[in-house]
Amino acid sequence: MKFSCTINGKRFEANLREPVDISIPLSVDGKNPSCYWADPAKAETIVMGDFIGSVKQGGPVNYQKITITPHGNGTHTECYGHITAETQTLNQCLRQFHFTAELITVIPEIKPSGDHVISKEELLSKVRFPGVNALVIRTMPNDDAKLIRHYSGTNPPYLEGEAARWMAQNHIDHLLIDLPSIDREVDGGQLSAHKQFWQYPANIRTGATITELIYVPASVNDGLYLLILQITSLETDASPSKPLLYKLTEVL
Repeated sequence: MKFSCTINGKRFEANLREPVDISIPLSVDGKNPSCYWADPAKAETIVMGDFIGSVKQGGPVNYQKITITPHGNGTHTECYGHITAETQTLNQCLRQFHFTAELITVIPEIKPSGDHVISKEELLSKVRFPGVNALVIRTMPNDDAKLIRHYSGTNPPYLEGEAARWMAQNHIDHLLIDLPSIDREVDGGQLSAHKQFWQYPANIRTGATITELIYVPASVNDGLYLLILQITSLETDASPSKPLLYKLTEVL
């Protein structure tokens, strides 16, 4: 099964049988990344009278209540409703799911304050394919500890506001990153990168999304990809998500 597209006048193809899943599975055993002091995801067996929702415990089926915090428990995609007083949901904002994307690997810059920041200059030095819909950012160092890292209170790396504004100006509508937030963990509510990316409040990019806490294995090379962004149909500002990448190869 092949997908084909044209980028900057060149034709590319992707093999749809070879997806790269860059989401982190959301489990209820505590083996997830976490941030912003969120409670772990959990599952509770439903019990009603003589009914028990566990085959292991003698019930006819497995029937559970799942409790999650999308922003804090793992890979999630959010819309601009994340920073607005009025209700705006991802399910309403995200109406297309297939995008051209570039994967880049960046090294956050260490500021005099000790903060690790991804600058506009770092992005400009790594982006090779202008005109794509989405940008996937892998930060260094990169290892599978990101699958279970507890970020709360650690001041993780974040994105410079000017870098987010550059994305908006260059029509990058979907940003995917392996950090818990594109803004500083504690920034006094400024949310500079979120606001610059969505161009909030003056000229809101209502269809733009941010996906956080992805994980891109080291075996996956930087370059062009087809991105399929899968979400649940929740009427909330954010949803657990499953972004898939398919390598795009130029057809000569």
